[in-house]
Amino acid sequence: MVIFARGTTEPAPIGIVAGPPLEAALKTALPGKTLSFAGVDYPASIPGFLEGGDPQGSTTMATDLTNAANSCPNAKIVTVGYSQGGQLVHNSAKQLSPAVSARINAAVIFGDPDDGQAVAGISAANTKVICHTGDDICLHGDEVLPPHLTYGQDAGTAAAFIASKVQ
Repeated sequence: MVIFARGTTEPAPIGIVAGPPLEAALKTALPGKTLSFAGVDYPASIPGFLEGGDPQGSTTMATDLTNAANSCPNAKIVTVGYSQGGQLVHNSAKQLSPAVSARINAAVIFGDPDDGQAVAGISAANTKVICHTGDDICLHGDEVLPPHLTYGQDAGTAAAFIASKVQ
């Protein structure tokens, strides 16, 4: 079960840059497995990014993860974000109970605005942050340069990492 937060200004539910390529790569990496891939319902606006990640979106993601853990006791749970969605991964993780955090099998962030910071409650071994050289967002900037728009090419790498944590 993947809970995915898209990047700033991307269309709901899972954006364009990283969400659809990751979903497709996971279907290939996990043949015969049931895959639930849900987008976080939040505005993905520029003010939310500048605020460090939309606060309500962060709470919504935490609620989505908690509901997944409580409703599906045998499901493998993965939290993923791209750009501002990465901020939501960080922010929502801080809101989870220890019991829910323990249910998260993997956390993946593409183009992480909080690069270098751990995802609270998730072990480093279960976390993968993918940042491209020249991506100002990963350098804690606010300029969207071409490297920030190419994370779809890393979907296979991310899917292999996720598959290794949920098998």
